[in-house]
Amino acid sequence: MSIPQQTGGPIECRDQLAEFLESGCKPKKDWKIGTEHEKFGFASNTLKPLPYGGPCSIRSMLEGLRDEFGWTPVFESGNLIGLSKGSANVSLEPGGQLELSGAPLRSLHETCDEVNQHLVEVQTIASRIGAKFIGLGASPDWAHDQMPMMPKGRYKLMTRYMGKVGRLGTQMMYRTCAVQVNLDYESELDMVKKLRVGIALQPVATALFANSPFFDGRPVGFKSWRSRIWQDLDPDRTGMLPFVFNEGFGFEAWVDYALDVPMYFVYRDGRYIDALGQSFKDFLDGRLPALPGETPLLSDWADHLTTIFPEARIKTFIEMRGADGGPWRRLCALPAFWVGLLYDENSLDAAWDLVKGLDAESREGLRMAAAKDGLDGASGKICIRDLAVNSLGLAVAGLKGRGMEGANGLIPDETHFLDPMQEIVETGVTASDDLLRKFRGEWKGDLAKIYDEYSY
Repeated sequence: MSIPQQTGGPIECRDQLAEFLESGCKPKKDWKIGTEHEKFGFASNTLKPLPYGGPCSIRSMLEGLRDEFGWTPVFESGNLIGLSKGSANVSLEPGGQLELSGAPLRSLHETCDEVNQHLVEVQTIASRIGAKFIGLGASPDWAHDQMPMMPKGRYKLMTRYMGKVGRLGTQMMYRTCAVQVNLDYESELDMVKKLRVGIALQPVATALFANSPFFDGRPVGFKSWRSRIWQDLDPDRTGMLPFVFNEGFGFEAWVDYALDVPMYFVYRDGRYIDALGQSFKDFLDGRLPALPGETPLLSDWADHLTTIFPEARIKTFIEMRGADGGPWRRLCALPAFWVGLLYDENSLDAAWDLVKGLDAESREGLRMAAAKDGLDGASGKICIRDLAVNSLGLAVAGLKGRGMEGANGLIPDETHFLDPMQEIVETGVTASDDLLRKFRGEWKGDLAKIYDEYSY
């Protein structure tokens, strides 16, 4: 989840809303890669989730990272709730999931170095306090009432609201983890093509990175239970967004969509003001019940955009959101997949050719099939495995086309970051398939074994 935004002054006219999105346009030479990943922390001796406070806790983790590795603390109401260093930050999801929101970096070599450094730091502090972390899309056997709530005002409001819309919103908040990548666009036209390809191919990312076959201590019949949860959440702010594929879509259409999404809050003077279900349109007119007579700041608009959760979204960049949290060795593969597809013009054009014939029903069908059956899923005659093979091939070609060297020229490009995905496509075995095989075989139904074999 995002930290409060700190950008811009008063909004004086509606045009500023689209102009904010347009301000993200950058020439290709300035495009960057931002990787975000979440992981569950647990006590080594009990295998239970970390509480916020205490010797073996989330707060102790943050304090250790601050003191040992020079991160700057972020407080809310006197509680340590995050860390920052340069353009990167460490933040907390509602149930204590620890998230690295990486700095915008030029190459996958740099972003993977950042991921590795962060995980070494986490491992160092975790071992000191008796904790471990695990990369999964959903908590395998922790009950909802075992999950702590982090002391952030945003989460208190969201929890109350999620209980009123959909069925699984609080499960998403407290018991899931994702890997995401943030990418730039050059122009409105470039944004449109990238967002369309990104949304249409999210089911492929979901299938390739499927890593949540367990929930409440048992197999649930889905390769990505995290993705299934997102299908039964708040329909006002989730989904595959068919309007993105309409003729004439652009920044203004995104503004129209975002203005129709009910608000959560307004952030003022270090606190979250309850604006649940209220309208940003009313806010623009000075008629917001939460702040009567006041009009929004540009930071309020930026905050509101962070409360929209479709499979891919735009702020001043595009965020790809379809992948389960995963093991250390696969965290760099997601940015590699999307960078290869979207940052090379030839691969982007070919990816659009791959999906432009899909209609809204097919795209939604692929989304549901990916959650349940992973690479074996299909919508009508469209097979996810075929899309995965083709899109992964385009991603490899795109990374070769970028020609970003690493290790002082010893590594010719970034394609090796896709090796874990190549293995999955070649064998047909995803992380979920591997977990289910072990659960039914050598683990003999003992799900506690997952913490021994998959933690870091």
